[in-house]
This record gives sequence, C-alpha cells and structure tokens, in this order.
Amino acid sequence: MALDGIGGIRIGSDLPGLPGPRPTTQPGGASFSDALGQALAQVEGLQQAGDAQAAAAANGAGNLHEVALALEKADVSMRVAAKVRNKMVEAYQEVMRMPV
Repeated sequence: MALDGIGGIRIGSDLPGLPGPRPTTQPGGASFSDALGQALAQVEGLQQAGDAQAAAAANGAGNLHEVALALEKADVSMRVAAKVRNKMVEAYQEVMRMPV
C-alpha cells in the first residue's frame, strides 16, 4: 500500500520581505480545499484498510503484525486530522474575534 505525501507549501510575494496576496491555487497545483479533501480521503482509506486487516485477522486469514501496523497508521492519521481540524477552528475563532 503506497501513500502519497502532502506537497510542500509555496509562499510567494511581489516584494521581498512583505507578504503579498496569495492565490487560491498554485500554478499547476490544487486549491487548499482540494488538498484538504485529498488528505481526508487518505485518512478514510487508512481507516478502511485497518478495518479490513482486522476483519481478515478475525477470520484467521491475516497477519497480526500487519493488522497492528494498519491500525496504528489509521490511529495516527486520525489524530493528525483531528489536530489539523482543531488548529483550523482556533484560527477561525481568532479571526472572528478581530475587531472590524
């Protein structure tokens, strides 16, 4: 099972040292919502793979070591997704507290 990595973030600016407007999509790349959707799809895939490995082990067909690895990968990916969600909620709340 091959996992695709999350691509790097490129930050560009018209003037050195000053942040400029950021485009919603990178040239030749996907938007943030597309990248987030792909990451969540990968988390879901790892969850399903862990469930499938556990079901195979319960039926006597799986390797216990592979089951433990698959379930741990699913657990770690879910924890990372939850942390990302929490950081996004905190950022949203911080923006909403800003005076207009």
